[in-house]
Amino acid sequence: MNIKTIALCLAAMALGQQAAAQSLPPPLNQEGGQIALVRYLSTGDFMSSYFDGAERQADALGLTVLDFDSLEDADRQASMIDEAISKGVGGIIVQLGDAQSLQEATERAVEAGIPVIATGVDLANPAIPQVEQNDEELARLVLQQAVDDLGESFTAGYVYVSGVEPLDRRDEVWRTFQARFSGIDQIAEWGSLEAPIAQSVSNQTADALRANPGIGMIFAPFDEFARGVNTAVNDAGLSDLVRIYSVDISTSDIQEMTARDSAWVATAATDASLIGEVSVRALAMLMVGEDPGTLVTIPPTLITRQMLVRHDITNIEQLAETEPSFAQTDVATPDWMPIPTR
Repeated sequence: MNIKTIALCLAAMALGQQAAAQSLPPPLNQEGGQIALVRYLSTGDFMSSYFDGAERQADALGLTVLDFDSLEDADRQASMIDEAISKGVGGIIVQLGDAQSLQEATERAVEAGIPVIATGVDLANPAIPQVEQNDEELARLVLQQAVDDLGESFTAGYVYVSGVEPLDRRDEVWRTFQARFSGIDQIAEWGSLEAPIAQSVSNQTADALRANPGIGMIFAPFDEFARGVNTAVNDAGLSDLVRIYSVDISTSDIQEMTARDSAWVATAATDASLIGEVSVRALAMLMVGEDPGTLVTIPPTLITRQMLVRHDITNIEQLAETEPSFAQTDVATPDWMPIPTR
């Protein structure tokens, strides 16, 4: 291919992109649009995939994502919302965080006419739709699998940090299961969001296993928790005695789950990158004056080690091919919405 041919191809691509932009509703049909992603938590593969999905959908809409990472600092996250307002962004996505700390700043954004979407945090504002992956169903799916595998009586350890809304919702289901099945005996609880999270939880888990040798099951409702637990269980040589049940999944999680004699036997998850895509879709709908709904929910999928091994699945892409519902949804997809190619 000569230089002239390459130039013609690039020109054709540019014209195609311009035509695609012009077919979008205003203000998305204008070039140079920016949106802000204001994150509370960015550690781990799941959060990285979420950001990738958000960027992919934004690219399909001709938008640039400005990344504001608060590094788990609630006050800093609130101030970053004000910073995004001052930059005149076309919309803001708030990812996780402390609802009380965020409410005043997000109200200022709404008052300034900037559409706001919240992911994984309820800001108690009817003008701010919430995108979630149905945390109650995530916990229910994997805990029911634990009961199916282990019976209605087992000794459990539990990894939990309060104050993070998705974890609090999953905690409610865990408490419900304990009330429903009186044979579930939780003898230890621990948890940390100190980065690196997996290492912090691994250290705690090692202590918990030494202090409570009867633990036969650990519920770790966040994959960074589960990775830490899995490391500690392996290091202690207990992979044949302890079973790990989690929430969320990534390629590195799959590799740990499918390792020989892995204790990590099941998880329930929504594709993190799909959550990122849907968050941007819902925000784009608000930006053009459409209503995505008060609660935009993405249904989860149960994933077991047995299924992964049976289908020889080693990464997220193969999982999506085997379980299409894991990586696809028609949520927040009006006719004009361009869906990115993965």
